[in-house]
Amino acid sequence: MERPVGNDSHPLTVFFTLSLIQIMDVDEKNQVLTSNMWLQMSWYDHYLQWNQSDHPGVKNLRFTTDQVWTPDILLYNSADDDFDSTFKTNILVNSSGFAKYLPPGIFMSTCNVDVRWFPFDIQKCELKFGSWTYDGWLLDLQMTDADISGYMPNGEWDLIGVPGTRNEVFYDCCKEPYPDVTFVITIRRRTLYYALNLLIPCVLLSSMTLLIFVLPADSGEKISLGITVLLSLTVFMLLVAEIMPATSDSVPLIGQYFASIMIIVGMSVIATVVVLQYHHHDPNGGHMPKWVRLVLLQWVAWFLRMKRPGENDDPERPPCAPHLRRCSSGSQSGSIPNPPDPTLHPLHPQNLTPLQTGPLHAGHPHLQTSANNNGNLLYMGFPSIEDSSVLSEPVQRNNISVGPPRVAGSPPPHLPSQFCSSPPPPTPNMDTVGCPSTVSSGGGFGGGPGGCSTSVMGDPQLQAILEEVRYMADRFREQDETESMADQWKFAGAVIDRLCLVAFSVFNIICTISILMSAPNFVEAVSKDFV
Repeated sequence: MERPVGNDSHPLTVFFTLSLIQIMDVDEKNQVLTSNMWLQMSWYDHYLQWNQSDHPGVKNLRFTTDQVWTPDILLYNSADDDFDSTFKTNILVNSSGFAKYLPPGIFMSTCNVDVRWFPFDIQKCELKFGSWTYDGWLLDLQMTDADISGYMPNGEWDLIGVPGTRNEVFYDCCKEPYPDVTFVITIRRRTLYYALNLLIPCVLLSSMTLLIFVLPADSGEKISLGITVLLSLTVFMLLVAEIMPATSDSVPLIGQYFASIMIIVGMSVIATVVVLQYHHHDPNGGHMPKWVRLVLLQWVAWFLRMKRPGENDDPERPPCAPHLRRCSSGSQSGSIPNPPDPTLHPLHPQNLTPLQTGPLHAGHPHLQTSANNNGNLLYMGFPSIEDSSVLSEPVQRNNISVGPPRVAGSPPPHLPSQFCSSPPPPTPNMDTVGCPSTVSSGGGFGGGPGGCSTSVMGDPQLQAILEEVRYMADRFREQDETESMADQWKFAGAVIDRLCLVAFSVFNIICTISILMSAPNFVEAVSKDFV
């Protein structure tokens, strides 16, 4: 049809606007905006005018789109298969020739979705309308403000505004201008849904990462917990990947946060492997390097306010020496059991001459100290029976026959009569050791009145006992040294655990605050969606 103008050289002015009814969907992956809108087009038709006096009662007429001329205004960035998705309604014309055309439709338009600040993002989707065949010299397209009075709120998006602009484009092929009207639908994402389903679970998973360093190393579940958290974060990353478009223009904010948390979890798994290697280190594999002992066991432990197990804080009670840790009365792993029945050990240290105890004490000073202070030999297993008046029944122990009970002070039946219970005298002259000659009074093996006429060093049974005692003392000493080295490695692992707990806690908090709060509208989103 011909343009309804009185002079073909004059352009036809068409006023265009739209009424936004509802935002139905924003497909970020396909970058498509689906909206329900009413288009409003009005112009003056030169051929549809009449005098109301000639036609009384006829104020308005309605025509179909096939009966009168209509502007061919289309959505340039349409993503619909039919391209023109408007419903053809009637055109309302009054007596002055003013025609008004309001076609409704569900429009699918392309939208360049910027997911950089997802889920705290603001999207701006353009709707470009213009004539498909008429240039600016034939059809002058003018814009009026968009109407949002009938807008229905959306549960996912908040409408900020629909500003519009009129543009004129000049192409290389033609000198005529081609006007268009572009409306920009500005919407802000409501973050409550994504916070409950993505952000909060991610924060909880990142907090569970810290439990890796709290879990004891002997539980055997530290690595399993770290791998489980890592796999859980991977599942959430897949959910985000399904929502976001496959573009490399920008990385979503939540993707950055998930990636940082996954890095934290991965580093925590590596740190856990190091901790377990320290905790289960073989003591026979070598001593701890000096720099490791200095850095971990002294500097870092002091900074973290950590102390080794068994370290005494009471200045009035000195701790046990490392080689005498069994002096503690409390039972623990690796400690000597309670002293056996005194009847099984009728031999007392005070009943042995310096010839017997001297070689043992000379090689083990700590045993000499234990015997002097406690009245017994702790590692030898001799109980203290200082007040007993009657000794035990005869027993057979290590093929050594112990005679019948005797009164305190009398020598044992299997020992020479020179053995007595008087206090031990000073160490005798070593020239007499092993000599069968008689030792003077006070230098014998008991210091008894009768002295000692035979050297005890020639007694094979006592020599066997002393060899067994030396062997037991060496074994206990080696065991103590092994346990001490193992405890050092375990304490070093505990220090690394505590250090990683503090470091990863600080790093987790910094990442959460810095990444999430970097969004421009973070405060606005929190104030509107959570408060």
